[in-house]
Amino acid sequence: MVTVPWYSVVIFAGVGFTSYFIFASFLYGAGYQPAPPRVARRMLQLAKVGSGDEVFDLGAGTGGLLFQAVEVLGARGTGVEVEPIRYLYLRYRRRRSPARDRIHILRKDLFTVDLTNATVVLAFLWPGAMRRLKEKLKKELRPGTRVVSYYHRITGWKTLEEDAPLRVFVYGIPPVEEPEEPPRRSGPIGLAPGALAAEIRTGPAEGVAAGAVTPAPR
Repeated sequence: MVTVPWYSVVIFAGVGFTSYFIFASFLYGAGYQPAPPRVARRMLQLAKVGSGDEVFDLGAGTGGLLFQAVEVLGARGTGVEVEPIRYLYLRYRRRRSPARDRIHILRKDLFTVDLTNATVVLAFLWPGAMRRLKEKLKKELRPGTRVVSYYHRITGWKTLEEDAPLRVFVYGIPPVEEPEEPPRRSGPIGLAPGALAAEIRTGPAEGVAAGAVTPAPR
């Protein structure tokens, strides 16, 4: 019988748990990717979070933003998290928090949560999720609510404030909308639309070697 050292079991268990926490949780559409501490502080600073605010953290993770908003800045907070391990950890943190009476933890899909009471919404979501969230924010949030996004902009909305180096973007409700740039399309060989026709008429476009476009054999 082969005896496995106890520390090997601990190591394998630790690796398995970490792998799940970071990678397997993508199955819930909730991969773990926390905002760095200085970014979290900047998000709350630009949002001007204070004791009169009702903060909703969409995809609260392990609670770095949520608990800082409540415990340090005096706000009321709701953390929304769908992944079960992180949800349980948030419940544990809430139980130990001196401000637990001002903290609510929900295990729900963030697209189904009622946001009508929010005065500040915090989000660090992928671009596709941000696009889906736009209409919900416009429909449910009251005028004067601030929406803070880390790393990804809300396309078509103009920022009220931003910290470009840290990629922190603050938007107001109702949003100031601006035209979205249409995606660039390319021609048959990666040229912009119309460039191929221009090349046929006038010769190679700048930066394209002569002879790069050849007629197809008949």
